[in-house]
Amino acid sequence: KPGEQKHPKEASSSSLQCMHLAVVACGDRLEETLIMLKSAVLFSSRRLCFHIFAEDSLKPEFEKKLKEWPSSYTKKFESNIYPITFSVGNAQEWKKLFKPCAAQRLFLPVILKDVDSLLYVDTDVLFLRPIDDIWHLLREFNSTQLAAMAPEHEIPKIGWYSRFARHPYYGTTGVNSGVMLMNLTRIRSTHFKNSLIPGGLTWEEMLYPLYQKYKNYITWGDQDLLNIIFYFNPECLYVFPCQWNYRPDHCMYGSNCRGAEDEGVSILHGNRGVYHDDKQPTFKALYEVIRDFPFEDNLFQSLYYPLQSKFLDTVHTLCGRIPQVFLKQIEKTMKKVYENRVIVYLGANHRY
Repeated sequence: KPGEQKHPKEASSSSLQCMHLAVVACGDRLEETLIMLKSAVLFSSRRLCFHIFAEDSLKPEFEKKLKEWPSSYTKKFESNIYPITFSVGNAQEWKKLFKPCAAQRLFLPVILKDVDSLLYVDTDVLFLRPIDDIWHLLREFNSTQLAAMAPEHEIPKIGWYSRFARHPYYGTTGVNSGVMLMNLTRIRSTHFKNSLIPGGLTWEEMLYPLYQKYKNYITWGDQDLLNIIFYFNPECLYVFPCQWNYRPDHCMYGSNCRGAEDEGVSILHGNRGVYHDDKQPTFKALYEVIRDFPFEDNLFQSLYYPLQSKFLDTVHTLCGRIPQVFLKQIEKTMKKVYENRVIVYLGANHRY
């Protein structure tokens, strides 16, 4: 099954033993990226392989900061840091497309040739449950699906794509690429239908001509290109529900993510810089509590209870009126992490 395959030539056995997480960081995104990685390590069970694409000036900072984490956590992951590179087209054009370096994500299947499956996230993402859980969605892919994303919006009449897009986009509301699960083996071996030539093109062959054709019509850069690709290849996309990519849009116009209401937020996506201003204090509270949590402290005392306290100051906001949406999953996750540690501790000491 996808994510668990052992037969593709590209996928080495060591590559398949961990969950691969990729992120692209340029400019002032060092701290934000580290907090995202911290949230991943705090809650996940299986070993993680980080693939960090960063400007040269950020590489030593990433190496230094990750080495400062306690050994009980550093043994849970390995990290690889790569320069920003684009295999086709004009590198400067790609680098300036939408946010700095964001288009790098389009080239992950080309660069990470030894990786079978991968979870890509933006720097402004926080995991509120184990990555193991979204990784398991790879098993839900049918025989044609090779990537998974969440809808850009739940309600077409207030969605951006359904109101403003001047290019093709997936489905009725488009998809958001801030959290993207990919079977890279399938992406590399597929010929994609497109609006360029009658026959199919490989992923790498398609990227630059597609950009050239639509560059005057796209607003959100690489996300728009992904929407165009999956408009022509809808059978290739698995759509996961909004709790896996929960953004301010899901609560600032009233609560419109049913999955989060039922299960709680699984992955928080603080786009539009909401971790760093006062427009969405609920999102900022989660970011600051995870940022300030000392690795070795008790999760409930030093993370959950401070979070509850901070949320009391956000009840006057639209997102703050539904604290259970933000707290439900993270509370469940912390209980599971705590129980696992207690069981492991008691099991180790029971022998004596």
